[in-house]
Amino acid sequence: MPPHLRPAAPADASFAAPLIQATIGAIGHTLTGERRDEAAAEVLADFFRQPGNRLSFRNTLILDEAGKSLGLAVLYPGAEAQALDEPFRARLHTLGLPDRIDPEAMPGELYLDTLAVAPQARGRGLGSVLLDGCAERAAALGLPLGLLVEEGNPAARLYARHGFLPVGTREVAGHRYTHLTRPAGA
Repeated sequence: MPPHLRPAAPADASFAAPLIQATIGAIGHTLTGERRDEAAAEVLADFFRQPGNRLSFRNTLILDEAGKSLGLAVLYPGAEAQALDEPFRARLHTLGLPDRIDPEAMPGELYLDTLAVAPQARGRGLGSVLLDGCAERAAALGLPLGLLVEEGNPAARLYARHGFLPVGTREVAGHRYTHLTRPAGA
C-alpha cells in the first residue's frame, strides 16, 4: 500500500508530539515554557490531544504507510492564528512566564506550521507527498500556502522545488526565518 495522508486523531499524540518538537525546537520551548525537548514534547502531546490550539490533532495530517506513521503536517488558516495561540498564552501566564508569542502565520494564507518526516523514513520523497497534500488543501480553500523556514535549513530547497517563493523575513523565538508562500493552485 503506498503512503497516504489521513486526518490525525488524539491517539496519534505519542507519534506526533516528539516529531513536532524535534522540528520546531526553540518555538516549542517558547510555546510550552519548557527548556528541555522531552518536557516540551510532553506538553505538546497534551495540546495535540485537544482541539482549539495550533498544534491540535484537528490541524494535523498524518502520513501512513502499511499502518505505520511516517510523517505529519500541521496547518491552519492564518486568520485563526491569534485564537489558536491563546491556550499557549494561558499556559505561559499560569507558569508566570511572559505570554508573548511571536506571530508566524499571516491572515489570507493557509499556514504550514510544521512539516516533518520521521528520521527512519527520510530520503524517500515523503516530504513532497506531505507538501502536495497541503497544497491541495490550500487550493481547495482558495488560499496560498505559507510557511517559515529558518535560514540555512536544507528544506528550503524542497520548498523551492514545490513553487514556494520568499515574501519576507520574520524573527520568531529569537531565530530569523524566511516567509515563503506558494500561490493558490500552483
